[in-house]
Amino acid sequence: MKEHVGRRGFLGTAAAGLAATAADVAASQTVTQGSIDGRPVRIGFVGVGDRGSYHLDAALGIDGIEVPAICDIDDAYLHRAKRWIEASGKPVPRLYGKTKTDFERLCAEEDLDCVICSTSWRWHAPVLLAAMRHGKHAVSEVPIALTLDEAWEIVETWEETGRWGTLGLEGFRSLAVANMVWEGLLGDVVHAEAGYVHDLRLVKFDPEREPWRLAHSINRNGNLYPDHPMSAIMPALDINHGDRFDFLVSMSSRAVCLNRFAAHYYGEEHPLSSLEMKQGDFNATLIRTASGKLVTLNFDTNTPHPRSFYRLQGTKGVYFGDRYTPTRNALLYLDGVSPQEHSWEPAGPWLEKFQHPMERDYDPPPRASLRGHGGRSTRTPLEWHRLVLALNEGRLPDWDVYDSVTSSAISALSEQSVASGSQPVQFPDFTRGRWKDQPRLALA
Repeated sequence: MKEHVGRRGFLGTAAAGLAATAADVAASQTVTQGSIDGRPVRIGFVGVGDRGSYHLDAALGIDGIEVPAICDIDDAYLHRAKRWIEASGKPVPRLYGKTKTDFERLCAEEDLDCVICSTSWRWHAPVLLAAMRHGKHAVSEVPIALTLDEAWEIVETWEETGRWGTLGLEGFRSLAVANMVWEGLLGDVVHAEAGYVHDLRLVKFDPEREPWRLAHSINRNGNLYPDHPMSAIMPALDINHGDRFDFLVSMSSRAVCLNRFAAHYYGEEHPLSSLEMKQGDFNATLIRTASGKLVTLNFDTNTPHPRSFYRLQGTKGVYFGDRYTPTRNALLYLDGVSPQEHSWEPAGPWLEKFQHPMERDYDPPPRASLRGHGGRSTRTPLEWHRLVLALNEGRLPDWDVYDSVTSSAISALSEQSVASGSQPVQFPDFTRGRWKDQPRLALA
């Protein structure tokens, strides 16, 4: 990630702070046509089920992208993806899926620029590492790694091969809020709080959806899904770009909700009604940065509740949203600026005023509604535009390798802390000190 563009002068005219001219910005924010040195961008997909089908459909709507190969162990998903590719007018793909590790053959045999991984969690790091070692860039769904060994292996493979593995399609959930920080509106950040708080009880017990999630609740105990809230928090706190996570402390409640859910749906005699679930129903993880900022990261996918919230406290004011993606219900309070002392005001006008130019200027033409998990949009996702732009320009995606593993490593570190009776755990410095001089995020 590069230095943030346009930190000063944004309040007057947002465009005035940009390094590029208005024409340059308009050109860069249209849907990218896939091209590397005049040829199509070749992307392979490993996992084309629910979330993978969404990414595949997004790619199929971008001119100049070809999908030479796809991989999935579910024949129904594999052949559905093949039909979608054929219907889009692109060349017929080669199919992989004979075994759970057939992605290794895809990575070894295919001539690809990038591999997109949307499998269950345990395969994310193995798929990325196979792609990187065979000369391909790779992008994973979250989390990018389940263990610290996997995280370090991704970093070291990137440094050895020059092929990156990242969370390149994660995006930034609250870029306007981060821009408020970058422009100084909230002052110096003191505390951020968010989390993955999402009732997934039915998903965990549904064999047609993501039943593999249940195994993580049975066998692990920690903050197991940090990346979505971190996509809002890390840019706002300049993590790995002037600051870094120093250490964390993690604590989990007792586990009762999944057993009660199983008893309600399957009966008291069902094995899942009494099976020990290691994952506490609620986990709270405190993370302190090297400069003294504090993060409260919550994780709860077992209890009945609405979705989570995002709170960002600065020395001049505070932002509060009912999601880590800005919504109409978001609130703001600015010391000495808000109309009523110690009273919230609607954040909507401020979110509009501080909308980042990258998001503001992105206006792709309409397309057919996207399919898959995350679908229904009628335009190419900004994250896909940014990824293709990075491939075209031969640079890292917005989420670089170090930021990606830092985000996902929270799960393994939180497990260590919980297992040790909530003792502090030091956070690895995946950048090996480069965070001190790495400039702020730039999204030009």
